[in-house]
Amino acid sequence: MGTRQKIGVIGGGQLAWMMAIAAKHLNIELTVQASSPDDSAVTVADRVIYGKVDDASATAKLAEHCQVITFENEFVDLVALQKLIDGTGERRLLFLPKLATLAISVDKLNQRQHFRKHHIPTPEFYSVETELELLAAAEKLSYPLVLKARRHGYDGKGTWVIADEIELRSAWESMHQAPAIAEAFIPFERELAVIAARSESGEIAIYPVVETLQTNQVCRRTIAPARVDPTISKKVETIAKQILTTLKAIGIFGIEFFLTAEGEVSVNEIAPRTHNSGHYTIEGCQTSQFDQLLRVVSGMQLGSVSMVAPVAVMVNLLGFEKTLGIDADYLEKRKVIASFPNTHIHWYGKKSSSVGRKLGHVTILSETHDRAIDISDRIESIWYSN
Repeated sequence: MGTRQKIGVIGGGQLAWMMAIAAKHLNIELTVQASSPDDSAVTVADRVIYGKVDDASATAKLAEHCQVITFENEFVDLVALQKLIDGTGERRLLFLPKLATLAISVDKLNQRQHFRKHHIPTPEFYSVETELELLAAAEKLSYPLVLKARRHGYDGKGTWVIADEIELRSAWESMHQAPAIAEAFIPFERELAVIAARSESGEIAIYPVVETLQTNQVCRRTIAPARVDPTISKKVETIAKQILTTLKAIGIFGIEFFLTAEGEVSVNEIAPRTHNSGHYTIEGCQTSQFDQLLRVVSGMQLGSVSMVAPVAVMVNLLGFEKTLGIDADYLEKRKVIASFPNTHIHWYGKKSSSVGRKLGHVTILSETHDRAIDISDRIESIWYSN
């Protein structure tokens, strides 16, 4: 099988932007389906097709320029994409990951049911479509519990930690009673994550297990490798392999885990794409997660996932104010941060800021966890100081 040199990606945000930069090193022609000229990837992609993520007619135009199409996010219209495949006749339209994999991974109920079926450890959960089911689930789980919209959640959007029935009813109303899952709240000691890739031939590469630190359910920091016992890392890797194999997944996946004080590991959720917890791989590993995804979908050999430094810490640069133009204050702070040693800053070029919006990230390479975390603390105090 020859390699495919023309790749399409649905979505034009920062993940597509980093993919487009990686594509240049691999001599791959990347076409993005972007919703607006302001999208980060527009400036670096080889070609741009305009259309919202769920606009299948734009995807049909994208397909004219590509041998394979991959995804930046999960907000696609799977039914419409399936119709595209069914309607292509002679020319086989190839999506990687495949739509059957996406159908499981983009819907939190389907994810949980898949885990249960394959004995993959995951919190106890119930499907919720009516108020009656909602209250019945709460009774079985007891409080606190977690309520999640089945689709379109990210960075904490679509997820509520619920303390009592008043909060439960309020969250249910605020999500317009959309199909949801109610699940047990796991009193975790820390959150772990891993980036895992699987090729068309079934070859699997698993990056180092990392810790993620969340604030308001948005990742603030990733620490690689995680400061956990090797037996815990082994458990995480085994589960990641099991997920990729049972999904027959082709692509790259961000998998998030809970770790309890007793050393129990369970899967929180999976994302069928490159993931914020893998940004450290750009400078921290032999092959970045973006390179790896392009290798998978183009049919190349998987690259090495070993780290190039003992420790890498990634700090997200989140918006700290709501502005239409990106503020001069952001520029000043970036200059200060860029002067730190062994520090790599990525700025996504977004045209507006809002509180908590991902505007960029910094990766620190270091000999020790303590040193990297000390620099991370200093970077955060500069970024979030008034």
